[in-house]
Amino acid sequence: MKLTSSSAARRKKVVVVGAGIGGLTAAVALHRSGHEVLVFERARQLGEVGAGLQLGPNAVRIVEALGLGQELHRLTAEPTERVSLKWDTGELRVREPYKGVMRQRFGAPYLMAHRADLHHLLMRQLPDGCIHTGAECVEVVASPGSASARFADGSAVEADVVVGADGIHSMVRNSLFDPVRPRFTQQICWRVVLPMDAIRRAPALPVPLTGMEYTGWLGPTGHVLFYPLRGGELLNIFAGRVSSDWVGESWTVDSSVPEMLQAYAGWNDGMLEVLSQATNAYCWGIHDRDPLASWTKGRVTLLGDAAHPMMPTLAQGAAISMEDGACLARHLAAHDVDTALSLYESERRPRASRVQLQARQQFLNNQMTPPPPPLPTDWIYGHDAVSGTDFKATA
Repeated sequence: MKLTSSSAARRKKVVVVGAGIGGLTAAVALHRSGHEVLVFERARQLGEVGAGLQLGPNAVRIVEALGLGQELHRLTAEPTERVSLKWDTGELRVREPYKGVMRQRFGAPYLMAHRADLHHLLMRQLPDGCIHTGAECVEVVASPGSASARFADGSAVEADVVVGADGIHSMVRNSLFDPVRPRFTQQICWRVVLPMDAIRRAPALPVPLTGMEYTGWLGPTGHVLFYPLRGGELLNIFAGRVSSDWVGESWTVDSSVPEMLQAYAGWNDGMLEVLSQATNAYCWGIHDRDPLASWTKGRVTLLGDAAHPMMPTLAQGAAISMEDGACLARHLAAHDVDTALSLYESERRPRASRVQLQARQQFLNNQMTPPPPPLPTDWIYGHDAVSGTDFKATA
């Protein structure tokens, strides 16, 4: 299935504010649909920071629909199985096959990507002159028949649609609706990337691991995830910790490996041995927002974290943002602008809000002793935002 434009739909000019994963997915899908797309990014240099990114089948399906499946598979790693271990003893809790099985069940695999690799893949699909960096949007104006964005240097651009894909601190969102501070979720985290040899240098692991698994330790004060990147060249670690304290406005602060290890004192020795191989550590405070009652005003709408920032508990933040982009492109290819934006919001807002709230609930469930079974995710993984339908596996 390809994203194409209806012959009955007029070519539209779309301005996307923000060049993250969600904004670029929207831009690529819109460009492939035949629209004129301009992307404005506040940063002076493009480059996604961060580390590992989980791409559920619902996200992979979108990249494949854009004709980028082969390149994505070359850049990513497909975990062989999901392995859940007890946080203290490291004993096996659950082992569930992933490789091959996820495509059979949901129509696409579950892949692990380095965020920068996916970001660069999407950027390469856009024509020269499409992306403008160092462009800080300071105001959007929603008009009945058009929309405009104004930037800090005094320049402005008018378009048929302005899309706010500028993250949880979205200026576009604040221009449309009353500003509300993001909510600290009582979770902090460390992100670490190590050579895959780190697994083999940890003989204390009670369950032998190759590093190609999607492995998680779940405890009452947090959870730690290991998964492969770049075909198994790298090991990504997400270390989440329950915490009631977060100091200052910055979401990222300098930390240290000893501080990170202290946060998991008493956890499995093998896991700690892998973590101890890190050479530096930064700590993030995890924030989200309550679901919005509306995403759109006039010809301006929201996408991704600007509309629905969520906790990482379901690993769906990027995927749902990518779904937004595919859905928006589909409706703009088939309808006039006002109809398209109405259909986009009515389709996306209930689903994104449900994922937001389930991510919160899963975080609370993870702290129970013993934790209950994970909340169902089949309804998330099986959705096809390119067509607006759900994948049906055949016997």
